[in-house]
This record gives sequence, structure tokens and C-alpha cells, in this order.
Amino acid sequence: MINVVLYEPEIPQNTGNIMRTCVATNTHLHLIKPLGFKLDDAHMKRSAVNYIENLNYTVYENWEDFKSKNKGIYYYLTRYGKKAHTSFDYSDKSSNIYLIFGKESTGIPKEILKDDLDHCMRIPMTDKVRALNVSNAVAIIVYEVLRQQDFNDLLRTEPFKGEDYLER
Repeated sequence: MINVVLYEPEIPQNTGNIMRTCVATNTHLHLIKPLGFKLDDAHMKRSAVNYIENLNYTVYENWEDFKSKNKGIYYYLTRYGKKAHTSFDYSDKSSNIYLIFGKESTGIPKEILKDDLDHCMRIPMTDKVRALNVSNAVAIIVYEVLRQQDFNDLLRTEPFKGEDYLER
């Protein structure tokens, strides 16, 4: 199973966008407190476009609470990572994969990262920006995992207007 973990997210719009990505990809979302917003925040709901009713998510009191309840392979996105996100093998569908993203202002604490440097990664980019928006980073990495898993059971055709919409 693919899991997205947000460590102390601060911006409701980012989390709302990530919620939408998780619903679109059958990905479980884990939110680690403190949150910089209330889950019923209007900005977050607007960003999630009311898909929250289809979202599989869990909220945790802190990092230790999360770790005690979730076993699998942890991958950490950090601008200090030395390996590209594409350099990892995510193809084993039997493993629980946890993609961990830090808070917008400071990222994942060094105390957490230093215990698993082999699983710290970054998205390659120029030296003109410090980091991508977290919701964009989540989408990039989730879809890399899905690509390596042949997109699991995700639809490959548009379900609402029909797969032959362009031909009509």
C-alpha cells in the first residue's frame, strides 16, 4: 500500500490538494499533529473539492504515535537528500510504502532524518529555488511509485464521458 505522510502540515490549501491526489490514487493519507488548521477549514475543503468523504486518512498525535502504528519502508523527502526520488525501487506491491513530507516552513526535523539517511531523497531541480510546493512534490513522487507499480488498479480511461469521447 502507498501512504502519504504529512508531518505537521501548516497550510490548509496544500493539504486539501494532497487529499485530492490521495483520493485519485487510492493512497492513504496520514496527518501528524500539530496541524496548522482545523480539518473542517473552509480553505482545505475547497482545495479538496469535497473529495474528503472518499479519503482514507488517519490523524496522529505526534511522530512517535505514527511510528508505533505503521510498519513498512519509510522514504523522506528533504532538500538535503542526496538521492533522486526516482533512484528507489518501489515496485514491491506487498510492502507498505510511506512517503513522508515535512511541514512547509521547516521540513522534516533533522532528528528524524539522521536515523535513516539511506531513505532520504530529493526531487532534482536547479539552484534557483529552495523547494517545490509540497502538494506538487507529493504528486510527483506518488505518481513515480505508481508508475513503477504499473499504476495498480487505477483507471486508464475517462469514466464520466466515456473512453471513446475524443473519437465521437
